[in-house]
Amino acid sequence: LHDALPILAKAVAENRSPQAVAAEFEAHYFADMAALGCLKPDFNPRATEHIAGDHGMIAMIEALIGRGHAYEANGHVLFEIAKFPGYGALSKRPMDEMIAGARVEVAPYKRSPGDFVLWKPSTPDQPGWDSPWGRGRPGWHIECSAMIRSVLETDTIDIHGGGLDLQFPHHENERAQSCCAHGGAELARIWMHNGFLTMGETKMSKSLGNIITPGELLAAGWPGEVLRLALLSAHYRQPLQWTDALLDQSRAKLDRLYRRKAEGEAGSADAPALMDDLNTPEALAAFPDGAGLMGFGAADPAHWFTAGADATAIEADLARYRDARAGKDWSAADAIRDALKAEGIEISVNKDGTTSWRKA
Repeated sequence: LHDALPILAKAVAENRSPQAVAAEFEAHYFADMAALGCLKPDFNPRATEHIAGDHGMIAMIEALIGRGHAYEANGHVLFEIAKFPGYGALSKRPMDEMIAGARVEVAPYKRSPGDFVLWKPSTPDQPGWDSPWGRGRPGWHIECSAMIRSVLETDTIDIHGGGLDLQFPHHENERAQSCCAHGGAELARIWMHNGFLTMGETKMSKSLGNIITPGELLAAGWPGEVLRLALLSAHYRQPLQWTDALLDQSRAKLDRLYRRKAEGEAGSADAPALMDDLNTPEALAAFPDGAGLMGFGAADPAHWFTAGADATAIEADLARYRDARAGKDWSAADAIRDALKAEGIEISVNKDGTTSWRKA
């Protein structure tokens, strides 16, 4: 819902339902995550399914009003930040500075400029739900707190995260409303905020038009494993400059790792590094040549190193090469090896006598 306006605009422009547009974005997201080797979540709650009900957004808003932390004004319900002394502790910056740099709506019905919307009216052409405050829809922040409580059945979760730009106001507001609705219980024990990907000196941003999507990179021939390794090459809190050079380095590292694994040289993850604020660069450095397994795919590189040729055909040639060597037909084996080399494919005979191939 907090990104509902672009969805609504796209739906109107394309004469489609908002649900159809949202489903399309969702399908793209899960396809991209699958290509990067990410497991699908156990739960995939949708905000519109958690508005009403015992643990829905309306119930949480009512609880905040009842506890004196929220008020109704001009058809809106707003959280009053002055009623939560811990407001701002997550961001650890001066309140005036944070409000000046964030998307804080100025409205005459607010008691304070930092008070944020829990419920707002909907126009006839916008999605809306019946509530004690009239037909409307939730604000930007309330959905996550309500869905966490409803789906996971707990007031406090272990880890909550997102981009650095979500620390304020989004996560600050989530923490405030959850603490106040649940008798002071913290929303999360650990907060993790990732740095930005940058293109040159500028962060990737849809508004700046300098973004590139996983789908575009996959279509350009970059394997999902390479993209994943590139993303893990910097600490998650730090910015990462996204370049073709970074992708080339990541592909070379992964290639070396696969070759070493095929040769029987295995590495192991550096658990202390991962326990130290998920320090993936240090953990990766524990593997040969600075590349790490980190959940990447199968040991055989053939499933992604096609080298401009058909992987199935290469595997067939490799099988013929094995047969020729087994039959001591060295001239035939050499001819197959040379033909593949001419196509940019290098055959290796491993210590245990098995064979593998790689892009030369």
